[in-house]
Amino acid sequence: MPVEFQDYYQTLGVARDAGDDEIKKAFRKLARKYHPDVAEDKAAAEAKFKEINEAYEVLSDPVKRKKYDQLGANWQDAGGFQPPPGWHSEGEGFGYGTAGGFSGEQEFHFGGTGFSDFFEQFFGGGGARAGWTRTEVGRAGAGGRSAMRGADVEGDIMVTLEEAMHGTQRPITLRSADRSTGQVKQDTFQVRIPPGATDGRRIRVPGHGQPGVGGGAAGDLFLRIRLAAHPDFTTREADVYGELELAPWDLVLGAERVVKTLDGEIKLRIPAGSENGLKMRLRGRGLPKGKSGERGDFYVRLEVALPAQVSAAEREAWERLREVSTGKV
Repeated sequence: MPVEFQDYYQTLGVARDAGDDEIKKAFRKLARKYHPDVAEDKAAAEAKFKEINEAYEVLSDPVKRKKYDQLGANWQDAGGFQPPPGWHSEGEGFGYGTAGGFSGEQEFHFGGTGFSDFFEQFFGGGGARAGWTRTEVGRAGAGGRSAMRGADVEGDIMVTLEEAMHGTQRPITLRSADRSTGQVKQDTFQVRIPPGATDGRRIRVPGHGQPGVGGGAAGDLFLRIRLAAHPDFTTREADVYGELELAPWDLVLGAERVVKTLDGEIKLRIPAGSENGLKMRLRGRGLPKGKSGERGDFYVRLEVALPAQVSAAEREAWERLREVSTGKV
């Protein structure tokens, strides 16, 4: 089924031959501008933020970007986007027939997950996991057919760090179409994202998979958490990582600086003589760990920020410092 092609290079405002650093820089600039926490129009910003994240998800991954560039050669075809002839997947999570794609005669599309149909179909990590499975629950109907349970369905759901921090509920729409009859069924329901949801975790939604036949039960829906890239933070399980840029003298002499965390801003004391690249640990400032109330840690990496240009007076001061300095390099 044709889907609307997504021009990820245009979304990030970069050329198709842009390097990794340029792509990352463009993402961070746009993500800071459209992050829902800072934008006045939060609804519009949230939609734009998800578009930016989807583009970065693909273009920042070398394998996905290579696949995307193969698809992109055919993007102007009339009648909606179709994969180029012979295009196929060479790894899990890619190719025609993944989340939002096909399983036998059933076609599935998601709404409310934060990903476009284009991403779900070509870069998602799900789809229908299997065909109907026979369930021995007795005879079904005069024909004597055994009931068969419907297949489980998988998809990806984009979750921001703020949602993972506090938990949330999201309305999800699952639309299935029978390709042989053209019959369409749409199901809308609420999905709870628990606090501390980590990247790759699967959320089970019972009974929202492929319908059963002959009186068999419906399969389940499994949504895989994909943490949205954040302009300032990265994560590893429940731990959160950020950076703090400092002037050289702040590392040498020590300082107090305000640091942004998922809990808000806190004041951090930088010890005198700190080394560039030092990671300072803030206990219990990361993501929640399950229902225990325990949390991961927040790590701040100290980064020296050198001036791009200096005035004559500043140059003179730096020269004087070099003359009197006794520190080892």
